[in-house]
Amino acid sequence: MNLKEKYSQFKTWQKKSYQVKPLSVEEHTCATCGTKYQGNYCPRCGQSAVVGRYSLKTALLLFLDVWGLGNRSMFRTIRDLLLRPGYMIRDYLSGMQMAYFPPFKMFFLLITFSILVESGLNIKGENRLAQVTETFGTDTEEDDLQASQEDGLQASQEDDLQASQEDAANMTAEKQKKEKEMQEAFVKGFTSAVIFMNDHQTILMLIWLLVISLPLYLFFRHCPAVPDFRYPEFFVATVYVNNLTVFVSMVLDFFCIDQMVEIFASFVFSIIALKQLSAYSYTRTFFCIVVSFACPIIIAIAGVIFYGIYIGITSAM
Repeated sequence: MNLKEKYSQFKTWQKKSYQVKPLSVEEHTCATCGTKYQGNYCPRCGQSAVVGRYSLKTALLLFLDVWGLGNRSMFRTIRDLLLRPGYMIRDYLSGMQMAYFPPFKMFFLLITFSILVESGLNIKGENRLAQVTETFGTDTEEDDLQASQEDGLQASQEDDLQASQEDAANMTAEKQKKEKEMQEAFVKGFTSAVIFMNDHQTILMLIWLLVISLPLYLFFRHCPAVPDFRYPEFFVATVYVNNLTVFVSMVLDFFCIDQMVEIFASFVFSIIALKQLSAYSYTRTFFCIVVSFACPIIIAIAGVIFYGIYIGITSAM
């Protein structure tokens, strides 16, 4: 079988919905409630028809079940999100919900694991979260020390200036000092905003999903694959796409790959997922994503700038 035939089989598998195992025709007696039935699960209490002795695999699955990972649908969902993301999301929205892991539960689990990886659970043991805080914190302390030294020097210079120059020169020096204080306060405000975003990733991620899903929905609500998209459905699809990008970033973080590579990979997977979900062309999907992302990013940057200006004004008063 050549490469072209293998790729054709892969494309066929991508578009094929998840197939449920056929029912067992053998009669079983439920080990929990004693009900006699035919099938894979007891219709009365849900007990599985196949119950064997405990093994290492059973113990591992029970341990994973504590964290919501014991269900095989978690691993199936990750596999399908990587290999057929848009088709998988379409299957879930069409009603095939028992075959896949719930999107919001998956969101919080992946965010938790992602924070653990960024906190040092990677091959190099690097704490990337602490590095951001330390970098901005150190810069702030150095700025404070430099500012205090410059203030002392400037105060001394102002004393000499008052003795040798007129009142107009003193007013100019005071104005320059005020401007310098506002600039320093703006930098401190920007630094505080960056540290806040680093420390509250989960909340900000939810807010980001709510914001970015609105312009995306306007572009994809009448797509060929789902011409009557409703916003709640599209928001669930957006959460699944985000879960895919978080998982990809988490894997790259584990191997300490550069963050620019993470951003690029996440963007590529987002295009693939939304292209498969909507049946748009890659060009149109790319355009819709770029325009949708540009609007909230500009608003966010403006918000950070205004926050820094606000901090600067309040500190200078």
